[in-house]
Amino acid sequence: MFDEIPFVTDLIQFLNSPAFSVLGSPASWAELVGAVLGIAMVVCNIKQIHWAWPLAFASSALYFFVFWDSKLFGDASLQIFFALMALWGWWQWLRGVQKDGEALTVQTLSNVNAIKLIAISGLLWLAVGLFLLNFTTTDVPWWDAFPTSLSLVATFLLGRKYLENWPTWIVVNLVSIALFAYKGLWLTVGLYIVFAAMAFIGWQAWRKHLAAQSQE
Repeated sequence: MFDEIPFVTDLIQFLNSPAFSVLGSPASWAELVGAVLGIAMVVCNIKQIHWAWPLAFASSALYFFVFWDSKLFGDASLQIFFALMALWGWWQWLRGVQKDGEALTVQTLSNVNAIKLIAISGLLWLAVGLFLLNFTTTDVPWWDAFPTSLSLVATFLLGRKYLENWPTWIVVNLVSIALFAYKGLWLTVGLYIVFAAMAFIGWQAWRKHLAAQSQE
C-alpha cells in the first residue's frame, strides 16, 4: 500500500539509508536521529518534564524501522506500543492523579504489587517468546522477548511515576546492549550504554525527590 505513495516510499528509503558506519556496520538515519531523540527523552524523564513523551513517540517511530530491518520483530513491535503508550504517558504526567486524588508524583510500589508485576513480566516473556518463535523469522526469539516484555512493565511504571521504573530500565538496557551487539547495531549499543547510565542517574534523582517529598 505504502509503495504506491512516492513521498512515503522515499522517506522510508532515506530513513533506512546509511548515515555513517560504526565498526564496519552502517548506522541508518533513523538510528541516528532516534538515538538523539532518545537521549533527550531520558533527560526529560529524569527531570520529570512532560515533553519526554512526545520525544518518546518520535524516537519509537524511527526505531521501528531500525529494528524491523534487523529482524528484531519483538523490539520493532514494541516501538508501536511505545508510541501509543507515549500518548497515555503524556496524559498521565499532565492530568494523572493518584488514588487520593492528588496530582501524580513520584511513588513506590507496595510489596504485593511488586510481586504481581514480577509475575506479569514472566508471563509476558513467555507469551512474547512463543509468539516470536512460532510466527516470525527472528533467530533470537527468547532473547528478543525478554527486554520487549520487561519494557512493557517499565513503561507503565514510568507513566505512573513509580520509582521502580528505573531499575527495571537498567535491566532492560543491559540485556539490550548484548542483543544489539549480536546484531551489529553498534550505534544503538552505544545509545543503550548511555541509557543504562542515565537510568541509574534517574533512579538516584527520583530517590532524592521522593525523600524530599516525605519531609514536606
